[in-house]
Amino acid sequence: MADELAGDDVLDAYSRVVSGVAERLIPRVASLRITGSSGRGGESSGSAVVLTGDGHLLTNAHVVGDASAAAAEFADGTTARARVIGVDRLSDLAVLRADRDIPDPPEYGDADRLKVGNLVVAVGNPLGLAGSVTAGVVSALGRSLPVRSGSANRIIEDVIQTDAALNPGNSGGALADGNGRVIGINTAVAGIGLGLAVPMNSTTRRIIYSLLHDGRVRRAYLGLVSTPAPLRPALAERFGQRTALRVVEVIPASPAAAAGLRPGDLVLAVDGVPLRDAQSLQRQLFEDAIASRTEITAIRNNALVDVIAYPAELTDR
Repeated sequence: MADELAGDDVLDAYSRVVSGVAERLIPRVASLRITGSSGRGGESSGSAVVLTGDGHLLTNAHVVGDASAAAAEFADGTTARARVIGVDRLSDLAVLRADRDIPDPPEYGDADRLKVGNLVVAVGNPLGLAGSVTAGVVSALGRSLPVRSGSANRIIEDVIQTDAALNPGNSGGALADGNGRVIGINTAVAGIGLGLAVPMNSTTRRIIYSLLHDGRVRRAYLGLVSTPAPLRPALAERFGQRTALRVVEVIPASPAAAAGLRPGDLVLAVDGVPLRDAQSLQRQLFEDAIASRTEITAIRNNALVDVIAYPAELTDR
């Protein structure tokens, strides 16, 4: 009997957390309707989260496509015309600006603090059903999501995987922690019981800042494909890090190829900043790195090597 009561208490606490998050976020997540985007027939839909107090909204790049505007509707009946002011297909993020007052933004958190098993709540408008809420846990971190940018195939790194149910129309909606802080923007259904979200962290905040102020994100390009790899204990102790990035492929005629990087190299650091995951490298490859002298420290055949690269600007070609 005591065990049953304890179980009821746990379920009641869970329900209070989920309902509390829903109460905070449902008014701040809009239903989007997009028309006139080339390559699409008729009207498409998705979700968007209030970003700023002066009318900006955050959604997915794939939700807006190449449309210039969308119609936004909130739970309280507020409707607005929202102009697309910036799109970044490599992060699958887009920023819009509403033409009238909209609800205040929610609190945004830091996805880098998440752990597998943390409770998360998804709020969006799946299948046109406004204000829908599902809950689950973080089922994995550091996933990769293939995207297409122009004529090029790219990878969004370090996405959040959750078992909170997502359906078409959830894209662009909020993924929140148990305190109601938005820690991700739902972006894809990966399969039955699996959803993916772009994390909110220092990297995405930098991307959002660029979209707000410049309408685009300029990135540097090295031209290597890498994967995290553990260092042997002796090397980990020597360099003070347990992982590095193993070079899987070097793109011909790229800055990485010109610098002399080779498949199999273990890249430890860029300009002295340790690389422990793919996002560590991405943080080094924004606008200020384009054409700048960049020192790359790697291990090759158990020997330490330093090479100098001059990253090019990443394009969609």
